Amino acid sequence: MDKQLFQKACDEVIGQQMGQNGIGTLSEKTVHSVLKNYLAPDPSHHEVKVGRFVADICNENGIIEIQTRSFDKLRRKLQAFLTYAPVTIVYPIPSTKWIRWINPQSGEISAPRKSPKRGKPYSIFPELYKIKNHLTDPNLNLQIVLMDLEEYRFLDGWSKDHKKGSTRCDRIPMELIDEIFINSLADYRFLVPDTLGEPFTSKDYKKEAGISLSHAQAALNILTYVGAIHRVGKKGNAYLYQRADFASP
Repeated sequence: MDKQLFQKACDEVIGQQMGQNGIGTLSEKTVHSVLKNYLAPDPSHHEVKVGRFVADICNENGIIEIQTRSFDKLRRKLQAFLTYAPVTIVYPIPSTKWIRWINPQSGEISAPRKSPKRGKPYSIFPELYKIKNHLTDPNLNLQIVLMDLEEYRFLDGWSKDHKKGSTRCDRIPMELIDEIFINSLADYRFLVPDTLGEPFTSKDYKKEAGISLSHAQAALNILTYVGAIHRVGKKGNAYLYQRADFASP
């Protein structure tokens, strides 16, 4: 993790935005652009054609795809890229988020308000479920990037205060908080909370990870699939799980 390099990428991309009349004026979203410049400062490695597809980054270390959501859209790319070179999927998660509202009529921007929600690395699991069949490929790596950011939204929603159903304009990275690398199946142990006792259920995982039950169920499905945990029995209607030997805390 290189906080200075990340800050340099932020300064360059956001400075470019200011030169183009402000937030949301770049051809790609700011989080995507900052990460691209952070992970590969040399722009000649950006948007490289690999076979029939274009990779976000392609250099001597392999291919990098930055994906904020909709991993299902990566399936065809992965099928092609994984036969060519190692592929790293980079998944950014807001650790702490400040919301700023834009009045679409006047252009006025509100002062930032801190969101009570905290981002967690475990939120990647519903996305991983969409590419489950590729997860055991030795050429596939994951990089979860936790960052603080400001989110700009238009006051154009359907509710009385125009906030519910509003449109997101852009997200502006502020600080790099943490990075989690999954470079082998054993590394999935980093996505099992240390505080989780054994054996555990999906409800136990939900509580310790601080995520919804549906996300916890997706997590256990994936963790079982990659061999990071094993199903060891039942308690009532709930399945019981424990860590695999290589994943012991």
